[in-house]
Amino acid sequence: MTSSITDLSRLCIHTMTTKPWNLAETIAGYTSAGVPGITVWRNHIEPYGAEEAGRMLRDSGLRVVSLCRGGFFPARSAADREAARDDNRRAIDEAAAIGAPLVVLVCGAVPGMELAEARQQIMDGIEAVLPHARAAEVKLAIEPLHPMYADDRSAVNTLEQANNMVLAIGSPWVGVTVDVYHCWWDPMLKSEIQRAGNSIFSFHVCDWRTPTRHILTDRGMMGEGCVDIPRIRGWVEDTGFTGPIEVEIFSTEFWDWDQEQLVERIKRAYLSAV
Repeated sequence: MTSSITDLSRLCIHTMTTKPWNLAETIAGYTSAGVPGITVWRNHIEPYGAEEAGRMLRDSGLRVVSLCRGGFFPARSAADREAARDDNRRAIDEAAAIGAPLVVLVCGAVPGMELAEARQQIMDGIEAVLPHARAAEVKLAIEPLHPMYADDRSAVNTLEQANNMVLAIGSPWVGVTVDVYHCWWDPMLKSEIQRAGNSIFSFHVCDWRTPTRHILTDRGMMGEGCVDIPRIRGWVEDTGFTGPIEVEIFSTEFWDWDQEQLVERIKRAYLSAV
């Protein structure tokens, strides 16, 4: 039986969860609320630059868990594919600058491109930027996205596909992210989590609302949807994973809230439903 979460020591919140706050406001809000971990999205770094953002984060004492996001490798032309790889190299440099040990990859897709071709381009793209990641000592995590994103956001849609890519690439610098929002429905999830083992680099939580009003921006607070988060967390932890538990909620509803109240709501849901 999965043990309950009793404290906030592993809690991490993504800056996109509290999207209305800029990075300075996010740092102040998380530290004052006793949230120990932060995953930073690149759009929150941009106004400051990676070096200044890194200084701010180091001064805050927050644990920087990862940088979101890299990926989007597939493209019609060789020039566009190389541009995507260059952008991923910049993401790796930004992660190193802010002290993030990991870049999460939303791998990309092109409408009308055969999925097999898109997946091969994703593999090729990861392998092309891997030497840069290894040199910077920044890991890369392939995050499978829900199949409803297969047309234009990611051709990697199951943990099995992500695991297959990790196995084929064969580097300790490449692993997977398990996000319950994208994977909860998968009948092979438990066995694929077991298969992933120590290549699970990060674990994301939120909930799936019924009905879902928007596939991208209507994620639910933990405990208000149909995902059995504690069960999935138990499977992940059975592999030996003891890392941060990252709250990633894209929600136009919650972005309209007072963000300090939202953070307090996240803390309560984290303790009661994760």
